[in-house]
Amino acid sequence: MADWIVREIIPNEFPELKMLAWSRDTARPIPADEAYALYERNWRFVDASALTEAEAELIRGLTRAYGNGVLLVS
Repeated sequence: MADWIVREIIPNEFPELKMLAWSRDTARPIPADEAYALYERNWRFVDASALTEAEAELIRGLTRAYGNGVLLVS
């Protein structure tokens, strides 16, 4: 992915993000920076082995764009 230009993400399209966004309407787009924050803040609930290739690429792109290349997880 050369440039990260996604502004909004629909959680329903990404299984782990959908699970993290359980308390909101997952069919409605959320800002990309908010999606990144959800992943980072709740990484302990993400099943990394269940990530689709598309979702893994999304996380890599979000990390480059909003995390300066670092996803802070514990």
